[in-house]
Amino acid sequence: MPLYEFQCKKCDRVFEDLVSSSTKTADCPKCPGKGKRILSACCSNVAGGGSSASSSSSKSGGGGGGCGGCHGGNCSGCH
Repeated sequence: MPLYEFQCKKCDRVFEDLVSSSTKTADCPKCPGKGKRILSACCSNVAGGGSSASSSSSKSGGGGGGCGGCHGGNCSGCH
């Protein structure tokens, strides 16, 4: 199942949930409201070179996850 971002209609909290691709709403984890699926910015370009997280992690030895600014496994700037 894919991971989608939702924004609660009641408290405006943004949260993620693993749901089927046909699911348009999800229960908010903080209040009794429903969240509406929103467009995620996870596939955007990273400033300062336009590298994606996957190409950056392969350059730094495949440390996995992280931002496009991580070089040599040093993620102190983004965490």
